[in-house]
Amino acid sequence: MDKRRILIVDDDENIAELISLYLIKECFDTEIAYNGEEAITKFKSFQPNLILLDIMLPGMDGYDVCREIRKDSDVPIIMLSAKGEVFDKVLGLKIGADDYMIKPFDSNELVARVQAILRRTSHIQENAAPAVEEQGEYVKYDGLTVNLTSYSVVYDGKPVEMPPKELELLFFLASKPNQVFTREQLLDKIWGYDYIGDTRTVDVHVKRVREKIKDKSNWSIATVWGIGYKFEVK
Repeated sequence: MDKRRILIVDDDENIAELISLYLIKECFDTEIAYNGEEAITKFKSFQPNLILLDIMLPGMDGYDVCREIRKDSDVPIIMLSAKGEVFDKVLGLKIGADDYMIKPFDSNELVARVQAILRRTSHIQENAAPAVEEQGEYVKYDGLTVNLTSYSVVYDGKPVEMPPKELELLFFLASKPNQVFTREQLLDKIWGYDYIGDTRTVDVHVKRVREKIKDKSNWSIATVWGIGYKFEVK
């Protein structure tokens, strides 16, 4: 079995090397980047399974690196920072980070969080990854199939009628499981940048989708209070 690859992004060489040693000890393969630009380059060449990303980097900071990576990839990202304010945590999660750890942190906790996120994302990729096959582009979970090509939804074996925007919203969330999106991000993705409306539009559409499909024990359309929504896979 191939080793899981972890990209460590931190401008403090001592911290980066220490993290790398802990992860290598747990049989991970690691690569280190010391600034944002190098992180983007190594992300493309190394193709990590997870990124440990420091926020305070010279030049391109961790937030910008996260935004850039999220344009093309859902690779799990754990942000690392000496900052402990709620604002910094929320911002990191809003732009696509999966977790947030405050320095100094316990090495055992860091390894445990890395392993937990990789277990979860591996399960998602094996059981519910979006696919492009003869049937078209779709996502499939227990009791739910959303097909973007045929604009169809099947829930518990029965077709469900959904207007295009409801279906597109459901497909977008379900195709990026456990990733949190703000209402503004969903407006941009589903309705477009030139849409004249407010974030309540998203709330209304989520409410309508929830009326038509009910959460299962292993997945749900979850509200992340103060931020937005996610398609949560347990």
